[in-house]
Amino acid sequence: MQFYRLPLAFVTAFGLTVAACGEPHSAPDTSTASTAPAAEPATHRPTETAQLPESQQSSGWYRDGQAALARAQSVVINNERGAAKNIILFVGDGMGISTVTAMRILAGQMEGQSGEEYQLSFETMPFAGLIKTYNTNQQTPDSAGTATALMAGVKTKAGVLNVDETVARGDCAASLQHPLTTALELAENLGKSTGVVSTARITHATPAATYAKVPERGWEATAPEGCKDIATQMVELAAGDGIDVIMGGGRRSFLPEEAEDLEGKSGKRTDGVNLIDAWKARYNDGTTEAVYIEDQSGFDQLDVVDTDKLLGLFASSHMRYEEDRKNDKAGEPSLSQMTAKAIELLSKNDRGYFAMIESGRIDHGHHAGSAYSALTDGVEMARAVQVAMDNTSAEDTLIIVTADHSHVMTIAGYPTRGNPILGKVVGNDETGEPKDNVSLAADGMPYTTITYANGLGFADLGDSTNADDRYDDPVNAGRHDLHDIDTESSGFHQESLVPLDSETHGGEDVGVWARGPGAHLLTGTKEQNVIFHVMVHAGGLLD
Repeated sequence: MQFYRLPLAFVTAFGLTVAACGEPHSAPDTSTASTAPAAEPATHRPTETAQLPESQQSSGWYRDGQAALARAQSVVINNERGAAKNIILFVGDGMGISTVTAMRILAGQMEGQSGEEYQLSFETMPFAGLIKTYNTNQQTPDSAGTATALMAGVKTKAGVLNVDETVARGDCAASLQHPLTTALELAENLGKSTGVVSTARITHATPAATYAKVPERGWEATAPEGCKDIATQMVELAAGDGIDVIMGGGRRSFLPEEAEDLEGKSGKRTDGVNLIDAWKARYNDGTTEAVYIEDQSGFDQLDVVDTDKLLGLFASSHMRYEEDRKNDKAGEPSLSQMTAKAIELLSKNDRGYFAMIESGRIDHGHHAGSAYSALTDGVEMARAVQVAMDNTSAEDTLIIVTADHSHVMTIAGYPTRGNPILGKVVGNDETGEPKDNVSLAADGMPYTTITYANGLGFADLGDSTNADDRYDDPVNAGRHDLHDIDTESSGFHQESLVPLDSETHGGEDVGVWARGPGAHLLTGTKEQNVIFHVMVHAGGLLD
């Protein structure tokens, strides 16, 4: 059935005609007819003032709800374009909603609480929403396409960085014709300082999305003729005077194959170029103080006042998981330490700054089927966010916390309140009190609150704090008897249903939390690329 627009005059006339035709008789002569008194409209008259039971009003839950309402009502909304002098974008790689929930519970339990009631630093921010993460060609996304959406404001294919969706993955020539400009480049062109911090390789998908334009995320150290690899693009970035603060892993992409770093690891470059030396040469102009560091000692000794540019590459590949940092040969800083240092350096610029800070190894812990590693890295990210909140003002700094995508980790099994989030499920009895023993599945075996829908599956690696050790053993999906297994240990890897050589991303929405000018614009359910537009508006990055 089709509907058409009709002129207003016709519709009005037609309506009046129908109304008239609908009256079978003319109106009665009211001059002689007796009329009944008009009935009074029905009204609802309260018989007494509504009251809540004292036990309800005195409940801690009730009082907390009232306090939360008061806080929400007092929040000041600043919609002024350019009100955010500074912008900090935190990306928890793979930090889906179930991951945030488990992080919250674990963080609370680490502090002696039951966990469920705990709030992570970013959960105290006044505005939150949901973000749709799909790529233009994939229902469940990869990090390159999602990071491009965050940094350039448009969605694109999986596997490509800052080239539009018309470019085929790996097509060098086409990528040169369809580049995208990033928020970091816009900030640089306005004279703001810029920073990129990650616990992953600094040339990995999410950090690379702040500056690189390639049709293949794997071109970290080499690229086909006619295109430049990601590491080279970072060192040669033309926007402004290049990135001011860079900290993360990935030394190997900056060193030639014949070179070894301080930990004895070889470089990956086949062109013989030492890009660390090239970075130093670019800024060795006699006025700029450019500092390169690669270990904890260099980090600790950094003179912020006399440092204009910083390149810190603390690992050959990715930096270590937070709980595994103690095993690093040269020593490396935590994400919260790098966050504090980055803000201190970037704040020297009166024009403000843009920073992207990534907890990259949440994702890697999940891929290895290690909830322990993913969650402890997530808790460290929450500490980093707290550092940023403590060292900035909500009046002039927009802080956004989000994820690029989710993972297939689930929380289930009806565990009792306060049950260890990494533990085996202990349910409640018929009176609602915790049982004395673990719950058993239909196969007679216990099961954990956290499991994965797919991946490598069960492993018990004892006190190992490097989740990547799991890749040394074969896939071991399905059910296993956990009666005598310490599932809360750092080396425990959860069971998975579908056997795969690596656990996969999830396709559901992820959260976004925000504080500062423009933060309210992220409430509701948004496409992922909208985050870029909010940053540009709040920061006045475009005319």
